[in-house]
Amino acid sequence: MSLASSNPLWATIAAYLTTAAPYLALAACVLALVAVVLELSLRRRFKRLALGRSGSVEESVAIIMRDLKELQGFRVELEKYLKLAEARLRGSMSGLGVVRFNPFGGVGQGGNQSSAIALIDETGTGVVLSTLYSRDRVAVYAKPVEAHTSSYELTAEEKEAIDKAKERVAKIKHIG
Repeated sequence: MSLASSNPLWATIAAYLTTAAPYLALAACVLALVAVVLELSLRRRFKRLALGRSGSVEESVAIIMRDLKELQGFRVELEKYLKLAEARLRGSMSGLGVVRFNPFGGVGQGGNQSSAIALIDETGTGVVLSTLYSRDRVAVYAKPVEAHTSSYELTAEEKEAIDKAKERVAKIKHIG
């Protein structure tokens, strides 16, 4: 005698199980199919992640770490170069100021052919060149400039040229 025939509760359970068995088998098959698809997807993603010949994660990490060290070394070199380039740029003549004038006033000699030209760097160091033009001669004067001033007496036109050069340096620094 079977257990199901002696107890009506077991008979009911057995009936439900026989009815549900095909559905449970189908659900298990679907679940297995989903697991296989996920496993294939993960394997494909892992192959894309893996670098190198063997495709191992350790080798991939080693390759990435080596590349990272190379990039860090490149960054250090680049920072050194940029500091050097910036220092060189600070010392270059980036300020230019030109003023044309008539040194003889309204007399008519020379016109506005005379000029004062200031060439300075970011620190205000450079030179002021002045040319005085008249019909019979041209005179050229050079005065050193440090901190936007000179140890020699500057004319109003030379001071104006230095101010224009100073403004240009400030404008260039503002843009950068």
